[in-house]
Amino acid sequence: MTETQNKVAIVTGASRGIGAAIAERLARDGFTVVVNYVGNAAEADAVVGKIEKAGGKALAAQADVSKPEDVRRMFQSAETALGGVDVLVNNAGVMALANIADCDDASFDRLVSINLKGSFNAMREAGKRLRNGGRIINFSTSVVGLKLESYGIYAATKAAIETMTGIMAKEMRGRAVTVNAIAPGPTATDLFLHGKSDELIERMAKMNPLERLGTPEDIANVVSFLAGPNGGWINGQTIRANGGMI
Repeated sequence: MTETQNKVAIVTGASRGIGAAIAERLARDGFTVVVNYVGNAAEADAVVGKIEKAGGKALAAQADVSKPEDVRRMFQSAETALGGVDVLVNNAGVMALANIADCDDASFDRLVSINLKGSFNAMREAGKRLRNGGRIINFSTSVVGLKLESYGIYAATKAAIETMTGIMAKEMRGRAVTVNAIAPGPTATDLFLHGKSDELIERMAKMNPLERLGTPEDIANVVSFLAGPNGGWINGQTIRANGGMI
């Protein structure tokens, strides 16, 4: 991908948090961005409005990534409206914490259906539809390495993503499409901060040698590198963007 003008990027779960920061950064890089959301159209429209106000191009697209037909429709709509898709950022995900012995069926099924099957649904469509020279950027978590208590099911869904990332990179041979994953550490989003005490947040911020939480922009910078012309030699890798925590 020698340049980003006239390129199209789909960012799943892009109405807030890390996803919104990624959408805004890729728009600044010159991509036309499809801002995916599942339920909150107002938040997605706000991200689109912010991008357009800054001179970028974006459109909102509703799709529940856990539903294959929704994901297929989103890609088809992007192709119809914009001519094709060059980048998939598989950011949509949910987190629920419980010890393995205490995790209920509903929570397990939700994590698997959104984090694992949802990412698979988007990877499958991207594998068929991305233009040659494109990028697939998946999302894992540094907890795969840390193995913190109560994160077992969540981390398991993300470990599966890391494995599929490395395999799919090989399966895309001949099309110059790279497949990588980013594994953030604790990042200051509403999702992360909600329900945590100041003491716990401070303790987690100090876990890495840079002694701060990541920001959504920190993660968006890594996506920008992988999606842009300078990231083309990185393939089949998981990048732990966590300030050196592990």
